[in-house]
Amino acid sequence: MHTSVPIKAVLLSVVIHTLWGGNPIGVKFGLEVFPPAWSAFIRFVIGVVTIVLWCYWQKHPLWPSRSEWWPMLKIAFLFFIQILLMNIGFDNTSGINAAILISTNPLFAALFAHLLLGNDRITMLRGVGLAVAFAGVCITLLQSGDEVSAIGSVGDWICLFSAGLLGFRLIVSASTMKQIDPIKLSIWQMLFSLPGYLLLALFTETIRWHNMDYTVVAGLLYQGVVVAGFGFMASLWLISKYQPSVMAGYNFLAPISGVLLAALLLGESVNATVIIGTIMVAVGMVLITIRSEA
Repeated sequence: MHTSVPIKAVLLSVVIHTLWGGNPIGVKFGLEVFPPAWSAFIRFVIGVVTIVLWCYWQKHPLWPSRSEWWPMLKIAFLFFIQILLMNIGFDNTSGINAAILISTNPLFAALFAHLLLGNDRITMLRGVGLAVAFAGVCITLLQSGDEVSAIGSVGDWICLFSAGLLGFRLIVSASTMKQIDPIKLSIWQMLFSLPGYLLLALFTETIRWHNMDYTVVAGLLYQGVVVAGFGFMASLWLISKYQPSVMAGYNFLAPISGVLLAALLLGESVNATVIIGTIMVAVGMVLITIRSEA
């Protein structure tokens, strides 16, 4: 795994994380018609088709070897739970809060990398970055609370828990990809999760067809092609080549673009508290990417 990061990899990571900022907004558009499990199922059907077409064009092998099945099943289980919780959380909070809270996954990735990876430790400066970013999260949770509830909504806390699972999954995936091709892992974690999403959707959810319009279709395509297709493949390749918490740290762009897109496309208001919380999360993420000899 490389410790230095070339400019092409940096630019790719910047593009990915900026596009990821729009994912909560795309999900919320899709949720207008398709509840959480249905949204996940449709999203990853589109994502699988996107990756298969790309692999066919590139003549990239996808079938796992016997030794790869079990590690991929474990990643797929984490993937299934994390995405389902994310969609449920997005469905029960604002687009702005969803964008800020889910973008904290690199902070959790840095914590898990420190615990699980010997060559990716938390230095003093990165520790300060974690503290600043989590303070921004607290501000976000405080501003979403009301006189009845204590701090934040149920949806906010589900989003934050999903972000923690995502950070953990990124680190576990980085270890797994020492033996497994990242593109192969990307498509099979989606494929393994599809039956679970479909069963949950069929038995527990009702599609709201009366809300269907072009924004729902656009949101699903964005989730499936841009995020689940291009984004997952590129991010898994990046964390397989470079230290995962550093690459994930470029996600400081995601809350910024997410908040701006939520205001623009969902009509949500951006107050001073939102701005302060977003800036603190972004600054914290920048600090955790700075390497130190300490």
